[in-house]
Amino acid sequence: MDAYLPIADHGIIGDLHTVALVGANGTIDWYCCPAFDSPSVFAAILDKDKGGHYRIAPLEDDWTSKQLYFPDTNVLITRFFTPGGVGELQAFMPIARTGEERHRHRLIRRVVAVRGSVRFRVELQPRFNYGRDPHETLQHEHGVVFDSPSLCLALQATTPIASDDHGVHSEFTLHAGESVTFVLEQVERGYIPRRYEEEETREAYERTIDYWRLWLSKSRYRGRWREMVHRSALTLKLLTYQPTGAIVAAPTTSLPERIGGGRNWDYRYTWIRDAAFSLYGLLRLGFTEEAGAFMDWLTARFREGTDTTGDPLQTMYGIDGRRELPEETLDHFEGYRGSRPVRIGNAASKQLQLDIYGELVDSVYLYNKYGRPIYHEAWMDLTRIVEWVSENWDQADEGIWETRGGRKDFTFSRLMCWVAIERAVRMARQRGLPANLVGWMKHRDDIYLQIMDRGWSESRGAFVQHYDADILDSSLLLMPLVKFISPTDPRWLMTLDAITDELVSDSLVHRYDPREFEDGLEGEEGTFSICSFWYVEALARAGRVDEARLAFEKMLTYANHLGLYSEEIGRSGELLGNFPQAFTHLALISAAFNLDRELG
Repeated sequence: MDAYLPIADHGIIGDLHTVALVGANGTIDWYCCPAFDSPSVFAAILDKDKGGHYRIAPLEDDWTSKQLYFPDTNVLITRFFTPGGVGELQAFMPIARTGEERHRHRLIRRVVAVRGSVRFRVELQPRFNYGRDPHETLQHEHGVVFDSPSLCLALQATTPIASDDHGVHSEFTLHAGESVTFVLEQVERGYIPRRYEEEETREAYERTIDYWRLWLSKSRYRGRWREMVHRSALTLKLLTYQPTGAIVAAPTTSLPERIGGGRNWDYRYTWIRDAAFSLYGLLRLGFTEEAGAFMDWLTARFREGTDTTGDPLQTMYGIDGRRELPEETLDHFEGYRGSRPVRIGNAASKQLQLDIYGELVDSVYLYNKYGRPIYHEAWMDLTRIVEWVSENWDQADEGIWETRGGRKDFTFSRLMCWVAIERAVRMARQRGLPANLVGWMKHRDDIYLQIMDRGWSESRGAFVQHYDADILDSSLLLMPLVKFISPTDPRWLMTLDAITDELVSDSLVHRYDPREFEDGLEGEEGTFSICSFWYVEALARAGRVDEARLAFEKMLTYANHLGLYSEEIGRSGELLGNFPQAFTHLALISAAFNLDRELG
């Protein structure tokens, strides 16, 4: 198990179609091509022997490394410190400028000797289609072509490459000022590798730096935590699928919520509930182009009509908008540090999760307010969804946490149904749009009164996870954030205190206590980082600003060395779950904005 690099010891690079995880040891152990949800080429992070990898590192054993991003970019630099000198590995994926370039997905790695001399070794062992497809290695003068049934990749280098069993390797020595470049790209069958000149790759390096710096310069954030907010923004941009504007929840699958546990899921899709948070974050930062593209993707989803279950929306979709995401397990993979099963696809796409309607309508409301006014056809489609919510809000569902222990009357699901109708009422009134206002307001008020009656537990002195139970749930931290209740309401302050006492530890927040709630899954899990940032906002809005700032600063210490977060944080502070997690970085941006405002 020592062969698995900690999840935290990775950075990511990408080209707005897919990303690669680059370890601090110089290994790319996760890469799907040509898109986020394509089958993997390198998946050593899920099986060190069968997954495939691409490693560039010093040949000697006695070395250390450090990673950094070139300032204000997603160009990743890994620096190696050896007894003989210092080497640098620059990794990046150029952003396509033309239609032809979009099909290349170039992964460029430049190896440079900074001081003294360093001897390097390169190993590239692809394993196509999650290690299930064979491939042929074709040697040429300036590189090799890996030919599999579904994908062809070419590795082109400025140094000789030798073939070995199902892969290639190379060893070379660089002296101060010297460099070697490796370009891995998608090619057509029959392609002959060419020599990439140093000038060409240096130009690609500089163009990529310029792209990211120009993009980030549009940010309007000028608050106290600019470095972390901008790193979160750059990460969100990397997780955006350029052809459709969709943002994946995370670029990985089956990184465990607990080492050795079975809570391992595929997050390479787009969740409707991410919409409001994504649009809010992008709009607040000033990235209206990205917000507009994601809004177009969302509008297409609610214009499609009902799915096979009769619901207007699914909980999640493919980045291209497809509905079918069948779940299967890769039984030949042992999983990260033995954490089985390894899943691809996600069966939760067919669950009933009523909260997504609140997040959807709230995202339309935000974009209508801060971006572009909603147009007639989209409004008419949206009213159909609001009518459906008005008729179907009072039923059990699987809830925000996608539990597999049966449907419950989740308080959070009711809360977000209230948000869906309340935001629709606001838009109709503000714009004078046609709407069933009398009917909508009645249903809105019915939901409000039911939550206050059945979602509140007198014995617990708090709002609870689901009706007829006394279980706490950190999703309810959003109650004041969505303006359902005043942040200083006595009921809310009692709930906040209860969550603080039972679900919070050193700023880290659990979703719920799995010992109290039967969620249909085995094993424990870590704390959820998004909940920790919700907690910061709830404290700040309640006037407990000093507590909020301390909790926020503590959360910043749980980021990895590059400022990236996974989904969860384990007992000893290790990052767990899929990485990096878009939802976490969105919540960080929101918490920073609101904390800045409260601090003045």
